[in-house]
Amino acid sequence: MKTEHLAEKIAALGLTLLLLLSHTPKVFAQVDTIRVQDKRLNTANLKPGLKQYMVYFQNAKDNHSLKFWLWLRDINLESRNGEKVFTVTQHWYGNDSTSYRSIYSVNKAADFAPVYHAETIGKKTKAFNWFADRVVSADTTANNEAKNFKFDFPFANFNWNLDIETFEMLTLAEGKSFAIPFFEAGMPAPLYVLYKVTGSEVITTLDGNKVDCWKLYNESDYNGRHFTETYWISKKKHEFLKEEDAFGGGYRYKVKMMGAAVNLLPRFAK
Repeated sequence: MKTEHLAEKIAALGLTLLLLLSHTPKVFAQVDTIRVQDKRLNTANLKPGLKQYMVYFQNAKDNHSLKFWLWLRDINLESRNGEKVFTVTQHWYGNDSTSYRSIYSVNKAADFAPVYHAETIGKKTKAFNWFADRVVSADTTANNEAKNFKFDFPFANFNWNLDIETFEMLTLAEGKSFAIPFFEAGMPAPLYVLYKVTGSEVITTLDGNKVDCWKLYNESDYNGRHFTETYWISKKKHEFLKEEDAFGGGYRYKVKMMGAAVNLLPRFAK
């Protein structure tokens, strides 16, 4: 489980447990369940291209420092073995080389079902082939640290590492809630995670435009701590523009950079 995602994964786990223990079937009937096989994600909303995000952490008890990352997520629409797929290549840059990681994911264009996922931290790579009923180590990936891994799924699921891309494909509207089955290698099992549309807000983007957004919200309590996540998705273009998370006196912010942000990758020495 990734350090940067620890709080949100714990939050979702706590929320899922609360749902399973305390909600009645009547409450569940009010939730829009996004099953992979139902093809309810509007994949036409996922636009190919390079997207960059400034990610920073704030400790409320430390008023002299912040932690910064720049995330690059490059989405491409390709054809593999006669089938259209989305490929998502990520690069996470921090203030030192130990913060860097690269991630490569392949998903079916028809329903965003995961096909392949690989993540490299330092010199260690873990790679997986993903199916509706199981995930297994990708034997064709060299030096795969996840060799001989296999896990059978109780239900088909989406790649949690691509949550913000998934949110862009939801049919958001006032008062709607979504139960999304997510999984990430290292978790004990996939989870249905609840997200609610709590309203809308006009925000100002980095290029000075005012954009009307839906606010997608997730919260839970775990081990006496309260966790919240809020995502701003534009109504017109279905773009993820902003995120704010709060957990135990800490905050994480994620802001989409303007299109004029320089693509750093070609400038790195080969």
